[in-house]
Amino acid sequence: MPTETPRRTGASAIHVVAPSPGDTPLVARTVAIPDPGDLFSLLPAPDAAATFSWVRRGEGLVGWGQAIRIETSGPGRIREADVAWARTVAELEIVDEVGAPGTGPVAFGSFSFDPASAAGGVLVVPEVVVGRRDGVAWVTTVSPSAGRPGPLPTPEPVTAPGAATFVDGALASADWVAAVADVVRRIRAGEVSKVVMARDVAVRTERPVDVRHLLGRLAASYPGCWTFSVDRLVGATPELLVRREKGLAASRVLAGTIRRTGDDADDLRRAAQLARSSKDLEEHELAVASLVRGLRPYCASINVPDAPFVLHLPNVMHLATDVTGVVDGTFGHPSTFPAHSPGGRGPSSLALAAALHPTAAVGGTPTPVATAILAEAERMDRGRYAGPVGWIGADGDGEWGIGLRSGEISPTDARAMRIFAGCGVVAASDPEAELAESEAKLRPMREALSG
Repeated sequence: MPTETPRRTGASAIHVVAPSPGDTPLVARTVAIPDPGDLFSLLPAPDAAATFSWVRRGEGLVGWGQAIRIETSGPGRIREADVAWARTVAELEIVDEVGAPGTGPVAFGSFSFDPASAAGGVLVVPEVVVGRRDGVAWVTTVSPSAGRPGPLPTPEPVTAPGAATFVDGALASADWVAAVADVVRRIRAGEVSKVVMARDVAVRTERPVDVRHLLGRLAASYPGCWTFSVDRLVGATPELLVRREKGLAASRVLAGTIRRTGDDADDLRRAAQLARSSKDLEEHELAVASLVRGLRPYCASINVPDAPFVLHLPNVMHLATDVTGVVDGTFGHPSTFPAHSPGGRGPSSLALAAALHPTAAVGGTPTPVATAILAEAERMDRGRYAGPVGWIGADGDGEWGIGLRSGEISPTDARAMRIFAGCGVVAASDPEAELAESEAKLRPMREALSG
């Protein structure tokens, strides 16, 4: 039977739910399969706690069930999850007949924004994962059986949540605007350069939320985003915190936003306005500098474009910069990041995510001061909103986004959710404009929950 093994280091804690030592060792077996079509159509049940996704433009990973669960908390929650994952991989029997990124055992993860949050962090190895990439499809099963995977289950019908009501969360809209105005005053007084202010909206649906319904609608409307589901956190993020693949690291920084109007000519004019906006360019430059500072110690070289580009999404446009680097395979600071991938390939994707979180794009600059201010001003626990979310493979490669454009389904009531949006506040910010921007960023989850 599965056992829970607690381990504690300082103020942090790890809990691993896995087969007990006396049980048959788990076997992670990956085999090639014919193209399965729409990955979301394979998800068998509406259970948000045991449904996993990381999909962009129809490619990626979906999974279901829980073979292994690693829970962490405290300041070291991400680093310690990385260590626990390395130990877990060492105890698995791995049979991978495909050998592509995302094959073999995979853990999906999400982590709280704030180290003090009760939301903590989690890595889950699903019982079944189906993936597709570059025309190759596969299924991975994790079980005590060494046999080849059987047929995939027949999914239950997907159900819509029905009518949804939306009400302000921790702060009413007017109070949030006042809080932003106070933060702007503190920025102009020189306390801090940038603070990312988030707000939440409480949602009540007519019927229980079927996470597959949300995933399908988000992916259809925002195909260029990474559509994710991990432990009841579901969303479509446009921001890649870090990808590590074959010795290369990549990150996409988004900071600086303007709403779309739906008129193509007007949107092109607004995109040009965004690209010239001193307020948005300042916000973006702070975010890029924050990410590069976090990534530099772990890379032999880093490439940063001279100027951002404008990323067009259906609801908003962002200033965006894609930063790339060569991971330092000789990197070794065991006291800081003891978990390394095999073959001297340097820190894992999760270790890199730990080094980068929180960036200025979701916290502010200087980050320690900004996060203290936002915690006071927002008057809410963000939970896992704006924290790292994604997946890691047995070799340490993986992809980690920032949990934006997202919502969290209640663990006790499947008809209740909190959805979130945040805005970068700088000296030139207008509080009412920031409220309007937050509404634009809430649109993906509002639309996915409607109908």
